[in-house]
Amino acid sequence: MDAIAKPQGCTNFRLRRLMRQLARHYDAEVAKSGLKTTQYSLLSHVLHLGPLRPVDLAEAMGIEASTLTRNLKPVIAAGWITQSEGPDARSRLISITDEGREKRAEAQRHWRTAQQKLNEVLGVERVIALHALIDESMELLHATGDAEPGDFDE
Repeated sequence: MDAIAKPQGCTNFRLRRLMRQLARHYDAEVAKSGLKTTQYSLLSHVLHLGPLRPVDLAEAMGIEASTLTRNLKPVIAAGWITQSEGPDARSRLISITDEGREKRAEAQRHWRTAQQKLNEVLGVERVIALHALIDESMELLHATGDAEPGDFDE
């Protein structure tokens, strides 16, 4: 009688462990630009989607408004992002500055280096398979209500 294979150990623990290792890999490379990976992601989103309201940016990034507010402070202080008045007195618009575009381009070169190194270590085929498995898993979780729509954006 064939035994049915079951996953051994905690999937959450394994994924979190992998994520921490991947985050350290990207963080170390992107840090050479003077940015955190979260700041690089923020600049990238604003570059591609902006100018936009903070609530729309938070939704696009799949993060809470309070997290966005916290993450915006250092990039605004550095002059890479501006927050200006929106169409009415209560709204704000987030935009990237020319300095922010330059900083994002610098960080993107480091991000590409990190991606290339990961492709070399894991192999391009494995990275493609990993992306497909993640995307399929996210779709399945979303269908059951266990994932948010913004969780798919990156």
